[in-house]
Amino acid sequence: MTAATAVLMAVFLAPVAAHGAPRESTPVYSYENAIRESVWVDTGLDGDGDGKTDRVAVDIVRPRELAQQGRKVPVIMDASPYYSCCGRGNESQLKTYDANGNVVQMPLFYDNYFVPRGYAFVGVDLAGTNRSDGCVDVGGRSDIQSAKSVIDWLNGRAKGYTTRTGADRAKATWTNGSTGMIGKSWDGTIANGVAATGVKGLKTIVPISAISSWYDYYFAKGAPLYDSGPDWLSGYVDSPEATAKCAAVQQKLVDGAPRTGDWTKFWTERDYVKDASKVKASVFLVHGMQDLNVRTKNFGQWWSALAKNGVERKIWLSQTGHVDPFDFRRTAWVDTLHRWFDHELLGYDNGIDDEPMADIERHPDQWVTSSVWPPRGTRTTTLRPGTGTQAGVGTLGLRTGSGTETFTDDPRLSETDWAADIDRSTPGKAGFVTKALTRDVRLSGSSKVTVTATPTTSTAHLSAVLVDLGPDTIRDYADGGEGITTLTDRTCWGASTTGDSSCYKVTQAKKTDVGATVFSRGWADLGNYASDLKGVPLSPGKAYTITLDLAATDHVVPAGHRLALIVAGTDKDLIDPPSTTPTLTLDLSRTSARVPFVGGAEAFARATAGSAAAASTAGRDGVRDPSGARRVPGETR
Repeated sequence: MTAATAVLMAVFLAPVAAHGAPRESTPVYSYENAIRESVWVDTGLDGDGDGKTDRVAVDIVRPRELAQQGRKVPVIMDASPYYSCCGRGNESQLKTYDANGNVVQMPLFYDNYFVPRGYAFVGVDLAGTNRSDGCVDVGGRSDIQSAKSVIDWLNGRAKGYTTRTGADRAKATWTNGSTGMIGKSWDGTIANGVAATGVKGLKTIVPISAISSWYDYYFAKGAPLYDSGPDWLSGYVDSPEATAKCAAVQQKLVDGAPRTGDWTKFWTERDYVKDASKVKASVFLVHGMQDLNVRTKNFGQWWSALAKNGVERKIWLSQTGHVDPFDFRRTAWVDTLHRWFDHELLGYDNGIDDEPMADIERHPDQWVTSSVWPPRGTRTTTLRPGTGTQAGVGTLGLRTGSGTETFTDDPRLSETDWAADIDRSTPGKAGFVTKALTRDVRLSGSSKVTVTATPTTSTAHLSAVLVDLGPDTIRDYADGGEGITTLTDRTCWGASTTGDSSCYKVTQAKKTDVGATVFSRGWADLGNYASDLKGVPLSPGKAYTITLDLAATDHVVPAGHRLALIVAGTDKDLIDPPSTTPTLTLDLSRTSARVPFVGGAEAFARATAGSAAAASTAGRDGVRDPSGARRVPGETR
């Protein structure tokens, strides 16, 4: 090598430019020659009861050149229960290993893309999964400690070993301890939970479609949202060793999560929202607004709690269901994630902290931004239902209604059935509709619906949904792909090796034309009227008042469309049917919806005033809708 070549190589391999602070990390390190190693970190727990503290497997890929130079690197971590049982990503990738037990394929593109840019990538097997000891406790202490102990090890506060059972120690002398956690679904949930411990060294988390409170994954005010509990989920991901050892933990998962929907200590342990004040890491949150797996109440309450504590935040909200942004906005996602980690973990001044806080998908592949989220000027407005000219087809406005409406629970019907029949008198729902809007109105945040209902039986389930009535083309979130179609072509994101390709199948939006869009929903067991923590039998013929928490969203009801509130019983697609199918009578004078309108009650009043002059919305927050034809409060394209 000539002297000139040596100088050039030194420049290219340096992560910090000699002539000023860099704005972007670049792929100058070899992925093929990266160090690949495995470490087992002691969690300090004995979840499987074998008399030894559990060790979790930590697979590491990191730049060899920086290790040879003695330079320390930050870490991107994905802690997951899915590395051996079920796979990660749209193509269900698993970890694979060579004959020495070192990782060959690390699922997803994170290692391929970020290791050449000067990061280490760490994939952690949660306790009880893949090559880790212990038992899966579904969001509890063991789950969270699995990842927290690794961050402690990266910062010299926990013990690591070169083998699962040996005594030879492994130390993380190669890292500066700065860690960013990322992951979708359960993985992102672990990131939330670890951040809620306030562990030192965790600088940022990127939770994608993640849970913030496990109770709100399984129940909604006593109403079951699944026909199984945490014990089933644990059994789904358990390693063979955990299956053999963890019967006692499995029983605790059954006993701690009663199908009554009552709150227990089990759920308190798995509620990260209550510990949001401990979060020191920044948060880049991503969620599908039509996610019916991890429902959006989970991101709404987490976001609000973080905001109260001044946590640095960024958010993407898509029209999809339970889908990774890599599969609904790939190029923009990789670029944004790259800049986020460069800023949060490398300290690069790349301006991402000055960009709009929120990106929102308004139509398939059409995105708008908000400088803050929810936008400034968002105020809760109380809407009140009233009787109409047909039974079960009422009005919705600002004035207090009177009279009653009656419906009978029909578990054969879903939210889409109710919406399709909104203008017809049908026995299975009570619907309340505004007049056609003269201008766009935007709802941003979480709504609440308070219902006073008299049941004919001792048990009753309730559903409440907000509906945009009018034609639209949306992502088909109800389809198996939850809003995407997977094609055969591939695009590549980072370097590849023989055993680990960085190339993934291309996806595109799966669209459908609709006449109505349900955009926020909530459920409850009326027996929880007096307490969110415990349900009681009802007295038939007695009126009860309960408030349903509707899922967080950001939706524009355009001019010409109508806004509807529907109250009904069991939604066949989401909630186990009750043992009875009661008839419920609503007292409309004591029933209302509190809705977060951008612009508050004034914006709603103008949109329903029927005045042609009200159609102009220019000048409010200086922002455009995706078509560029009108201006919509609080957003810019």
